[in-house]
Amino acid sequence: MRSSLAATTFAITVLAGLGAVSAQAADQVAGSQTATAAVKAGDGKDLGTATLTEAPHGVLLRVQLKGLTPGWHGVHFHEKGDCGTPDFKSAGAHVHTTAAVVHGLLNPDGNDNGDLPNIFAAADGSATAELYSTLVSLKGAGGRPALLDADGSAIVVHASPDDHKSQPIGGAGARSACGVVK
Repeated sequence: MRSSLAATTFAITVLAGLGAVSAQAADQVAGSQTATAAVKAGDGKDLGTATLTEAPHGVLLRVQLKGLTPGWHGVHFHEKGDCGTPDFKSAGAHVHTTAAVVHGLLNPDGNDNGDLPNIFAAADGSATAELYSTLVSLKGAGGRPALLDADGSAIVVHASPDDHKSQPIGGAGARSACGVVK
């Protein structure tokens, strides 16, 4: 009985050690390249954060926001890391690689690298979402536009939902929140 208990204890200790090694390896891969953005309203009020993690073929974006108008909101990566004006026009256009940009995840001619799915704010104005984009990277991996390039980039939340087809921004309306990707 005692040797059976000792063998079980040894097996649990070894498995726990292997689990710790596996967790460390996963943390090193997942946490190797990350960026964050403090998202603010036009009046400077803090609305929450966005965390970006480089993945093998894109970027995983996690947003945790509060204080939004309830309902759907368009979200895009913008080409400049500048949220300095209250209307957030200082963030520039969407991230893109071509001169003639066509917007829309549902547009067959779409080539706008800043396009993302919409997020939904609950009745209390909170929105928690995890989005994935194969159209960008943090530092230019795979030839995709780098969000952390010389002039940076921003995450912009719009007042209305993006229809993912119409030009130039899918009818997403005014820029209601912005966060510089750092």
